[in-house]
Amino acid sequence: MIRPEGWVGGYLTDPWGAVHQLLAEVLDVAWSWGPIALPVLALVAAGQAVGRRWWRGRCHATLVADARCVTVLTPPTVDPAGGVLLWSNLVGLLRPSWRRWFSGQPHLAWEYRFSEHGVTLRLWVPGVIPPGLVERAIEAAWPGAHTRTVPADPPLPAPKTGLHAITVGGQLRLARPEALPIRIGFDADPIRGLLGAPVGLGRDEYASVQILARPVTGRRVSRARRAARHVHSGASGRLGGRLLDLLTPGASAARSGRPRDARRISQDPQLSLEYSAQNRAIVGKQRGSQYEIVVRYAVTTHLPVDADEADVRRTRDTARGQAHALAASFAAYTEHNHFHRLRLHHPAQAVATRRLDRGDLLSVPELAALAHLPIDAEIPGIERAGAKAVAPPPGVAVPGPEVKPLGVADSGHARPIGLRVPDARHHLHVLGATGSGKSTLLGNLILDDADAGRGIVLIDPKGDLVTDVLSRLPREAAGRVVLFDADSRQRPPCLNPLEGGETDREVDNLVSVFRRVYSAFWGPRTDDLMRAACLTLRAQDGVPTLADLPKLLTSEAFRTRITGGLSDPVLAGFWEWYDELTDSSRSQVISPLMNKLRAFLLRPFVKDAIAGGRSTVDMHDVLNEGGICLVRIPKGSLGDETTRLIGSVIVARTWQATTGRACVPQRERPDASLVIDECHNFLNLPYPIEDMLAEARGFRLAMTLAHQHLGQLPRELKEGISTNARSKIFFNASPEDARELARHTGPRLSEHDLAHLGVYHVGARLVVHGAETEPFTMTTSPMRPAVPGRAKEIRAAIRSAEATPPSHSPSSRPAAHGRKTDPRRARRDASTGGSP
Repeated sequence: MIRPEGWVGGYLTDPWGAVHQLLAEVLDVAWSWGPIALPVLALVAAGQAVGRRWWRGRCHATLVADARCVTVLTPPTVDPAGGVLLWSNLVGLLRPSWRRWFSGQPHLAWEYRFSEHGVTLRLWVPGVIPPGLVERAIEAAWPGAHTRTVPADPPLPAPKTGLHAITVGGQLRLARPEALPIRIGFDADPIRGLLGAPVGLGRDEYASVQILARPVTGRRVSRARRAARHVHSGASGRLGGRLLDLLTPGASAARSGRPRDARRISQDPQLSLEYSAQNRAIVGKQRGSQYEIVVRYAVTTHLPVDADEADVRRTRDTARGQAHALAASFAAYTEHNHFHRLRLHHPAQAVATRRLDRGDLLSVPELAALAHLPIDAEIPGIERAGAKAVAPPPGVAVPGPEVKPLGVADSGHARPIGLRVPDARHHLHVLGATGSGKSTLLGNLILDDADAGRGIVLIDPKGDLVTDVLSRLPREAAGRVVLFDADSRQRPPCLNPLEGGETDREVDNLVSVFRRVYSAFWGPRTDDLMRAACLTLRAQDGVPTLADLPKLLTSEAFRTRITGGLSDPVLAGFWEWYDELTDSSRSQVISPLMNKLRAFLLRPFVKDAIAGGRSTVDMHDVLNEGGICLVRIPKGSLGDETTRLIGSVIVARTWQATTGRACVPQRERPDASLVIDECHNFLNLPYPIEDMLAEARGFRLAMTLAHQHLGQLPRELKEGISTNARSKIFFNASPEDARELARHTGPRLSEHDLAHLGVYHVGARLVVHGAETEPFTMTTSPMRPAVPGRAKEIRAAIRSAEATPPSHSPSSRPAAHGRKTDPRRARRDASTGGSP
């Protein structure tokens, strides 16, 4: 018989001897190479651990660089499905496998930040994620939500000088295998308990809850699925645990009390139902995208550095109780799986670094149940968005040539918004309370017209808007400025309302202004008296002014000289009747008019600007040749009625110059603008407002009508503006106004949205290419920085132009000071002779 040779042959003939021989050889090799191999293996393992730690630190440093925090303002109505939509969208942040090997996978941190003022919801975003990506995902998940992005800061503020922080915290991990899901179905919002847990935080007390999450795939998900197969067998899902299970077979089943024979499960109805439910839950969890998450929480209190031990102990106990309350609120998610607390060393540093090394696997619905906007509107202390953000329609223009700037869209792509000059001819209605940003919007429109060389007339009854515009006008525009300033010590330009024209339209305008301003004290006799007196003054050879009106009514000698050459029998008959009155009757007739004229003409500014002689301002030139007429008539300086009279007179002369364009072909009429703040005070013309607005569009005069609330407008004026000022921009409105204005913006912007707009936040509905578009929201742009000394420079240029003697005949009426510096003035009619 041939004996097999080798170890196999020895094992077949003498098994125990072959095994002993093999062990002896292994021991000999171990004794020979062990002193060398063990240190080498230890060094390799240590190097691998250090290298892995360094690589993770490097990846995290890349994420922290230029990181930002996105504060989320909750909309009035929260879509419960928004959380699932958000985290499903953010799965797109998953990098390719080769890039994950090289630089890791970025993670996000959903944070609830608590203080005495309430709770703030934020999303920490690494710097490697493109700006705007997460913000747009949030706004898409919850329509109406607003975001504010700032550079990243610690979730728990650092103590101030003289204080030190006592911080208590921990972290939450899944207590059972991660293949088992947590609870995601609730009748009420599950974060209600979390948001109510730290109620009662005092000054210098803060709390934070972080949910660190990153999308995972590949080996991480495969490992979780392999571990899911061992959930019911009691076996470990990791390699080390499986090796220990091999060395101690049956120990896991004995400890857990589970039967080793799987067939016995079907014989136990309770176990069968439980395992079947768990299996369905495991399959459901692993069906979609997965996130690796860690939950951390911390509570900190700032105490003086010299606080005694009793205060420190009491503060620490209080903070520990609040931290336990935060952790206990996550017990609501208990179902097949649940969270348990783990100790967190240096909690303040841990939550500040926002580092995620290893976590538990959750599906998108599970993560959405943990991190979402509060659905309950009754939860107090939540920082909420006032009005929902609505993206502008595609056709809205971008500021540029022939486009006036308005603001920036606050939803979707943050693009600039503008209004085309042809569309501005359909007129703009601006409504906004004081301090809402209305003047900033008007200032941008005025500056754009000034830069583009378009004629502009501004009526400002407050005064600040003119001051802001003057300090921002370009230096080369100084020669085109006409300034009426009631607070200036310099003599203002003159705009004589009784001068010019071959018809009696000037008289009609002037009488209408007085009648509407003094409507409560104006009768037919007063109207007849003023009309006849103004027509009589215009019939004389000299320059008629309002200053002559009192003399005409009270001085017999002056009246005889003026009325002596009247050819109109109606006017002559009126003065014959007037002269036949007794002194007492005449006084009774003229008193209602005289007390109003005296109050008007006794003010030096009014007397110089309205009744100062021949007009030095030609509104035709202002509109047609790029002039800038700024009328600063603050009510505090002139009084309410005088301000209304002056502003209305200037509006009437502007409208007269506008209708004078009828002799110019429409395509040759240059665009001009009339901006009226507190417009209800100055639209006192004898024409219906709807007719005026309709005709102004054909004459290419774009009117911007601004005021504070609808209660300021009479019914006819309100209806005319509502119908014919087709572009609408609404700042924050009262609930009463919002209910009525929502007819222009609904259903996209409700009355709740209009009543909860923030500062510089507007709801708009614009005319685009002649057609009204859908309403949207935007934030108005700030005015460009003021130039120090520019307002004084422009005022000095105006005074210098006034002091320069004119080079033309005295009968000419220059439109503005220094107008020869404007190249557009070269087309002026030779009869005007230029400007002084």
